[in-house]
Amino acid sequence: MRDIKRRRDSVASTGQITKAMKLVSTVKLQKAKARAESNKPYFTMLYDTMCSILARSSGIEHRYLTGGGSEKKAVIAITSNRGLAGGYNNNIVKEILSHFTPEETNIYALGRKGLEGLHRKGYHIVEDASEVMNDPLYADAIQLGKHVLGAFEAGDVGEIYIAYTSFKNTVVQEPKLIKLLPIDVDEIMDGVEIDTTVKMNYEPVEDEALDMIIPKYINNIIFGAFVEAVASENGARMQAMDSATKNADDMIADLSLKYNRARQGSITQELTEIIAGAEAIS
Repeated sequence: MRDIKRRRDSVASTGQITKAMKLVSTVKLQKAKARAESNKPYFTMLYDTMCSILARSSGIEHRYLTGGGSEKKAVIAITSNRGLAGGYNNNIVKEILSHFTPEETNIYALGRKGLEGLHRKGYHIVEDASEVMNDPLYADAIQLGKHVLGAFEAGDVGEIYIAYTSFKNTVVQEPKLIKLLPIDVDEIMDGVEIDTTVKMNYEPVEDEALDMIIPKYINNIIFGAFVEAVASENGARMQAMDSATKNADDMIADLSLKYNRARQGSITQELTEIIAGAEAIS
């Protein structure tokens, strides 16, 4: 009885913690969700602009469209700094493992959990910017964009990817892997209808225009991944803590039943001993 009671009290204490963590994640999720939604109009406009430019241009030879000479690939891996979020972090690690080998990949890690998981698998961590995920800002996306674009232009990497968790809704978060550079015109134009009979004019020249627009496009994708990842993290943690709280309630109910049975058995045994003793005396 003493062991069962101690176990029940321990589970009840854990249940209180998971319930509190669920409430905290719920509040954070609402803020992160609003932030992700507020970024969508700018991203949509910039994306439409890129589609319009690329659809109305032909024969452009630009480094952001043709790629670099290196076989190395840079992957921006966005996870969280904390656990207790179900499969949120592990899904990103699995996504990278399924597409890239350690020998060909340079990892730009944002989130200690992903960094630790990829480092254990033998991936080379070029940069650790995990503190960014505590409160991601657009300035952080610009800084990271400069680093990966600098590596691309220097020829250190030939392709750039970003792995993050896309926020669909409170209960659905989807791990995604997006190719940032070189830009695949066919992929970016998939499902987009634009009148290509009107040709694009550049002022002063196309290289300067693309040098200015494409980095902004890349930076906004990175920032969009930041805010969606934060919303996804809190959504995943809220679900995980909700499940943990329900499991704790089930365990408490089961332990309470066992405790009552043990208590009833103890009382029955004591009554039996008293009755037996009385009969022996008589």
